[in-house]
Amino acid sequence: MGVLRTYLLRWQRKRWLIRAFRKRRELARRSDRTKAIGAGDVLLFATLRNERIRLPYFLKYYRDLGIGHFLIVDNGSDDGSAEYLSDQPDVSVWHSSRSYRRSRFGIDWMNWLLRKYGHGHWTLTVDVDEFFIYPFCDTRPITALTDWLDASSIKSFGTMMLDMYPKGPISNHRYGEGQNPFDIAKWFDSGNYSIARNKTFGNLWIQGGPRARMFLSDKPERAPALNKLPLVKWDRSYAFVSSTHMLLPRGLNLVYDEFGGEKASGILLHAKFLDTMTDKAREEVGRGEHFANSTEYRAYHARLKNDPDLWCKWSEKYINWRQLEILGLMSKGNWA
Repeated sequence: MGVLRTYLLRWQRKRWLIRAFRKRRELARRSDRTKAIGAGDVLLFATLRNERIRLPYFLKYYRDLGIGHFLIVDNGSDDGSAEYLSDQPDVSVWHSSRSYRRSRFGIDWMNWLLRKYGHGHWTLTVDVDEFFIYPFCDTRPITALTDWLDASSIKSFGTMMLDMYPKGPISNHRYGEGQNPFDIAKWFDSGNYSIARNKTFGNLWIQGGPRARMFLSDKPERAPALNKLPLVKWDRSYAFVSSTHMLLPRGLNLVYDEFGGEKASGILLHAKFLDTMTDKAREEVGRGEHFANSTEYRAYHARLKNDPDLWCKWSEKYINWRQLEILGLMSKGNWA
């Protein structure tokens, strides 16, 4: 069975790479500055649509962490996102008006760009509402982490996505362009998570948090996966399988200690629940371009109409990465 599984996974990886090669035709260069990429740059990859209000802080946050270049696919924005990104000196932009769903929710596009430009680089693949937190991120740039990972012969770095939210009805907190979203969305669930191991791919599968308890409480098995592998020392033979939840080759998913110890890990602070979410949910329900016919966005749309308060008596106010380590949500492992 082990030999058969290895063969099937190898075949699947080739399939995703061939699919990415074909999907490259759906991408049109809008602003290509990839010749400016340096040999040691950490690269950030993202797909977005209509996120203009978020972009100034997103770019500032990751520039401050030490990202060398941004490679972004704009999927048919009409709010000025593409124009804004095209004016940034450290951003390369591709445009696609093709189906997000039929590109496997942008992963085919990401796999192509990662293969073409990410080979040999540490790459960070995130959404524009995800903010990477790692041990010592308040004092050390991301290159300090990647240097340590290189020295430790570690090729991938795992995270848990932590949904952040405000206290009180979401509409009471107005988000402004360039603002730190965590000035508003300061709270998170410190517990309420389930963890299982995916036997096929070897990755952990984490569910729970406010989306499970507030939007999908009647269908907890459909709650979004919170496990992600955003930071990878990319090789052109690699491929993301399902968003950044799992990778092939399979060994890249083993970012946890199977024998009870701790490996270094991080967090993606998820700034989804801002007042902009109501309009976003309405738009995405209409487009039907997300997973399972936008089931998740349908749940958001239904509940957000009532302007809910996601805060509860077990909510924790975010302080810093050390707090998250104390709570057992991330670890510095043996990185001192």
